[in-house]
Amino acid sequence: MNIYEKLLNQAASDDVCVDESFELIADNGLYIDGNIALSDKLETNREKACVLAEELGHHYTSVGNIIDMKDAYNRKQERQARLWSYNRMIGLRGITNAFEAGCQNRHEMAEYLEVTEEFLQDCIDCYRDKYGVGHAVDNHYIMFIPTLMVGKII
Repeated sequence: MNIYEKLLNQAASDDVCVDESFELIADNGLYIDGNIALSDKLETNREKACVLAEELGHHYTSVGNIIDMKDAYNRKQERQARLWSYNRMIGLRGITNAFEAGCQNRHEMAEYLEVTEEFLQDCIDCYRDKYGVGHAVDNHYIMFIPTLMVGKII
C-alpha cells in the first residue's frame, strides 16, 4: 500500500469524504467541513498524497473559514496545517531514514519518501524556519543551514 492509499484510509477512518477528481480552478485541494476535494489536474499518486496530507492537516488543525490570507490568524492556521502534513509525510525521522537508506540528493530522498520534490523542499524550508541551523533527532544531527545535511552523532 502506497502513502496515498494510506492517507485515503486514514481519511475514511475519520469519516472524511475525499473527492479525487474535482474541477478546481485555482488550487490543488480544498477542505470544507469534513470533505476534501482534490484537483482533477493532479497526475500522480505522489502529487495527490501531498495535497491530501495538507487538506487532512486542515481537518485536524483548522477552524472556520481561513481563505483570507490577509488575516494573520488564518495564515497561522495555514502554517499549522502544512506543518501537520510535513510531519505526517516526512518528519525529521523520515529525513534520517532517507539518509540511512543511502539517499544522496533531494530527488532520491523524495522518491524514497514518496513525495514530490517541491513538497520535500517546502518541508525542509519549514523545518529550517522552525529549528534554525539544525536539530538533533535520535542519533543524528540534521543541518538546514547552509544546506540540508545529515550526519550521525558519535
